[in-house]
Amino acid sequence: MNDTAATSVNDKRKLFRRLMNDPSLLVLPGVFDGYSTRLVERAGFRAAFITGAGISEACMGWADVGIMGYRENLEACRSLAACTNMALFGDADTGYGNAVNVYFTVRGFEDAGLAGVMIEDQVWPKRCGHMQGKEVISLEEGAEKIRAAAEARRDPDFVIKSRTDTLATHGIAEVIKRLNRYAEAGADLLFADALLSEEEIATVAKNVPKPLCVNMGFGIRKRSTTPLLAPAQMQGLGVAVTIYPRLLTACAVKGMKDGLGVLQRSIDTGQVIERPDLLVSFEELNSLVGFDEVQALERRFLTKDQLARKYRTSAQ
Repeated sequence: MNDTAATSVNDKRKLFRRLMNDPSLLVLPGVFDGYSTRLVERAGFRAAFITGAGISEACMGWADVGIMGYRENLEACRSLAACTNMALFGDADTGYGNAVNVYFTVRGFEDAGLAGVMIEDQVWPKRCGHMQGKEVISLEEGAEKIRAAAEARRDPDFVIKSRTDTLATHGIAEVIKRLNRYAEAGADLLFADALLSEEEIATVAKNVPKPLCVNMGFGIRKRSTTPLLAPAQMQGLGVAVTIYPRLLTACAVKGMKDGLGVLQRSIDTGQVIERPDLLVSFEELNSLVGFDEVQALERRFLTKDQLARKYRTSAQ
């Protein structure tokens, strides 16, 4: 719960806009469940990006290729927004249809308590921006989707982020052309996914009129994706916002694999294996997910007899 009533939705949106337009780079870890959301907040971040890929992969068990729909995504985002004081930014994929669908999609994500939402110009079913096989809609249709998104919002502080995936299909000139058109249509934050070099990042940043967002990996260098850059480097290139959508999902998978490996060795050897370095304690886990706050509510609202039965204590 984290005393979420102390931070209104409007306050979160104003905070996100201020951080987005601040001269300092806004770093947004990708969150995808209650654990990751609460951990990011505990780490001191004031805003985070809800990764659609993370929700699809963690909750449905399928790759980010358009299998997850509007309702699954929306309800996951609503739950995460309700458990944190951070400003959370949503990933609405392509908007789940044409510009009319985008209009209602934006209304839904705004009602869910988010600070903003991203709409991309891929053909549905979409796929992760760093996967092969992407297709994009026309520039005109993409611009109308962003116009519908901008007009749909009721809170002027709700941020519309436009994403283009045209680098792989049309090249850097089309990326710049589209982001400028999307800015004209009402986008507040611009995102060119899967840029391949520092030079491309700098070129896009210099040629668009609104804050630029880039997608960043963590810890693994691959020539086929955006190069790994430190936050200071990105800021120096003119980037305003960076997201790390796959950092925590990848770390979580690695941790679970390590834990399962220990369990399998215990089965194979018949020995008890203790590895406290691989996991948090039961007490820390309960603290992370708000059990202390639940108990405080119990002490506040349950009768003395109820508390006595629940905790085997005297009702006196």
